Amino acid sequence: MTDINVPVYNVGIFMFNEVEVLDFAGPFEVFSISVRNDQSKAFRVYTVSEDGQMISARNGMLVQPECSFATLPPIDLLIVPGGYGAEEIEIHKPQVMEWIRSHAEQQRVVASICTGALLLAEAGLLNGLSATTHWMDLERLERDYPQVQTRSGIKYVDQGQILTSGGISAGIHLSLHLVRRYMGMETAQRTAKRMEYDWNE
Repeated sequence: MTDINVPVYNVGIFMFNEVEVLDFAGPFEVFSISVRNDQSKAFRVYTVSEDGQMISARNGMLVQPECSFATLPPIDLLIVPGGYGAEEIEIHKPQVMEWIRSHAEQQRVVASICTGALLLAEAGLLNGLSATTHWMDLERLERDYPQVQTRSGIKYVDQGQILTSGGISAGIHLSLHLVRRYMGMETAQRTAKRMEYDWNE
């Protein structure tokens, strides 16, 4: 029997037009299949776009988010993916920056995948912190946000409440790290094995 007092952590994954597919699909898979020893779910994953309408991810993949900004339940962890939509579209939307910032202000963990780091930087969440992003965009992160200490050649950077990861598949690595933070190494290793993902930590 599952202990009803054991928490289930709510994860929100931000969706937008031209989001990189594996940036959101990788973390979604990790958190969705993570289970405790009794096979109970450790996480509840919500996909969310600004207005809750269908989005067109990179290369035309259509995805229907579950929630809008207005209908998203309280979450423990926000995942901010990257892709062209992050770098060139969402980054210019003040309401999106404020929404991301609001989660950090409520002491929720905020983690970026790939160039989602640019959204965190634009929202001011990386000032004074170490961070990484896709190797092709490290120069832009360093140039446009001089208060950020850029790191290269690593899968992710954990600064406590704020985390960033490298490009695309590194988001799976970061998500497994977060599973370990919340649920312990055994659950993280079990999740990686189920995915047949080569995770060496």
